[in-house]
Amino acid sequence: MSGTPASEASLSEVHESIDVTKSKRGWKRLLAYMGPAYLVSVGYMDPGNWATDLAGGAKFGYTLIWVLLMSNLMALLLQGLSARLGIVRRRDLAQANREVYPRFVNFCLYILAELAIAACDLAEVLGMAIGLQLLTGLPLIWGVAITVTDTFLLLYLQRLGMRKMEAFIIFLVAIIGGSFLIQLFFAQPSPGEIVKGFVPSIPNDEALYIAIGIIGATVMPHNLYLHSALVQTRKIANNPVAINQAIRYNRVDSAIALNAAFFVNAAILILAASVFYKAGVEVVELKEAHRLLPSFLGSQVAPALFAIALIAAGQSSTVTGTLAGQIVMEGYLNLRINPWIRRLITRLIAIVPAVLVILILGEDEVDRLLVFSQVILSLQLGFAIIPLIHFVSDKQTMGEFAIKLPTKIVAWIIAGVLIYLNVRMVSNELSSVFNNPGMFTWKVVIIAAALFFVLLFLLMTILPITRKKAKTNQMRLHGATRTLQKFDIPQLDCIAVALDFSNNDEKLISNAIAQGNKATRYLLIHVVESASARALGPACDDFETRNDKEHLDGYVDQLKALGYQAESYLGYQNRIKEIIHIVRKSNANMLVMGAHRHSGVMDYLYGETVEKVRHQLNIPVLIVN
Repeated sequence: MSGTPASEASLSEVHESIDVTKSKRGWKRLLAYMGPAYLVSVGYMDPGNWATDLAGGAKFGYTLIWVLLMSNLMALLLQGLSARLGIVRRRDLAQANREVYPRFVNFCLYILAELAIAACDLAEVLGMAIGLQLLTGLPLIWGVAITVTDTFLLLYLQRLGMRKMEAFIIFLVAIIGGSFLIQLFFAQPSPGEIVKGFVPSIPNDEALYIAIGIIGATVMPHNLYLHSALVQTRKIANNPVAINQAIRYNRVDSAIALNAAFFVNAAILILAASVFYKAGVEVVELKEAHRLLPSFLGSQVAPALFAIALIAAGQSSTVTGTLAGQIVMEGYLNLRINPWIRRLITRLIAIVPAVLVILILGEDEVDRLLVFSQVILSLQLGFAIIPLIHFVSDKQTMGEFAIKLPTKIVAWIIAGVLIYLNVRMVSNELSSVFNNPGMFTWKVVIIAAALFFVLLFLLMTILPITRKKAKTNQMRLHGATRTLQKFDIPQLDCIAVALDFSNNDEKLISNAIAQGNKATRYLLIHVVESASARALGPACDDFETRNDKEHLDGYVDQLKALGYQAESYLGYQNRIKEIIHIVRKSNANMLVMGAHRHSGVMDYLYGETVEKVRHQLNIPVLIVN
């Protein structure tokens, strides 16, 4: 329950960036806490949900509304546990896993978490592409390609800050909710039939498959990682009263946001049931639903709203998917990379299967791929939920904020139900393989995979119990603090200084002198870059070369006059190679270089020398801005 150092913090660039410790009362204090659950909620209404909700409503009417309600109740409890973990321990789920499990188990859990994020991103890619096609007529393959560009949207939102990002997401959620509210007004569903849909029933195996897809699309594993990190964007006081208050306000935040997501999912299913199921038209594709809406609702506004809401759902989900990917990678692998590279990798992983399906099987198979992606999400749930329950139940780390016995029982029941449904669904899907006299190789592969997952599941479930007593130290992202013993302070005999004859030279030389003393030898380096110097090298004797030599010797004379040992060295042709060659040849103990202060494209142009030089030298390189 202590504060986390900035270097170890989850989402460190926005960690505790919103201070809620300032004196606020009533609704202002509540508003300060509200936001994280809205970012989480968009994952509960992404395009993958649309496919499963639409298929459920069109094929089985209002029968599966109870599945949505059950999923929402599960989500409320599980997201509450995730938020509790982040608030109390200031750890996200990936970090907590890394603290308890051995490397092999953690690596497996990381791969499963990445698969879940990739499956979710696949749904976002396809949903946005379909929405663009429905709204503009753009070919689906081009819509998929365009989705790569939303990488830059995330960069822009992160620069604006957490509150602006949350406001953007809430705006998109409002667009989605408003669109379906208008469409329901056109559809005019029967309230009595809707109420009957809350009575639990599963008509057949196909309904079970769709029901599990709905659960996978609603209770998303990557959202558990996400929520435990997002709540840490609020800076709270480190005392029981403040922590209790944060848990309470985040519970309100989750209730409002996730019920909004439930409304959207229910609206899609009810719309499909009241329009398509009632008319006896089996619609399982988003494009087909869009095409038929005008004829059934008698309005041209409904299909446009449908497409706009679909684009908004895909765009909002892409932001949270990237954040979840960052949390998972940093928490499990201790690997921090630029957000735009992380986003690009995630998006490309999602685009490849989408492009292959469109090119090989055609656009007609896209909706089936959407439903399949949600079933994959459901299969990952157990591997995120069970560690979460273990962590929030642990009194050693959670103290008085560990969940009570009734909550613990309900949480384990939810985990048991989800695991049972998944095992039953997988068994039904694989029964055709085992009933086939052939396919021996596939049977062996399936059995081996099943045994592996059972072993991983048992390890994941049992290890937190057996290792609880041994776990005494909190995780440190960069390892435990080591005791400093004897310092081996190096003596700098020679310091090389790379100069460019600009106003920065004096600053570079003064910083170099600060690292040594009067006994240190200072080697002043400059690389001549004239056309003749590039062509002739040391044989060049043009005006620029002579002038650079005089300039460099002038610095040397001034340093000698001050009592320092100094000498000059001119390099030619390739700036990077020459600096490295001169430094190595002179046996310098340190190199001092100047750094530009550009950004964006200029960063790549001017940063080349610094980056390539420092990566090829095994001595300290001091970069002076």
